[in-house]
Amino acid sequence: MSFTDDLDELETAEDFLRYFTVAFDQRVVNVNRLHILQRFHDYLAADTGLEGLDDEGTAARYRAHLERAYHDFVVSSAIAEKTFKVHKEEARKMADRFVPLDSLLGSPV
Repeated sequence: MSFTDDLDELETAEDFLRYFTVAFDQRVVNVNRLHILQRFHDYLAADTGLEGLDDEGTAARYRAHLERAYHDFVVSSAIAEKTFKVHKEEARKMADRFVPLDSLLGSPV
């Protein structure tokens, strides 16, 4: 089987993490599985150096991207990372709702 065939068999975040031998805490995966996979996908999409690599080189790059994606959610949260469109929109709305403290206190007399 080729690397691509192996990838076709992977279904869950845990499958990917085990396949690429990335150590993980199940609690982190339980809360962030979709975010980890989306971030992994984003990192792969941004990697312009994958073409021309053999299976071993490609697998090493994939592993590095998956490990980085997983680690993003070990040290942060899905909302802070703004992985999905809904999180990006919520962050924008929060920024639009910002009210300076001075405006609440009024002008000094």
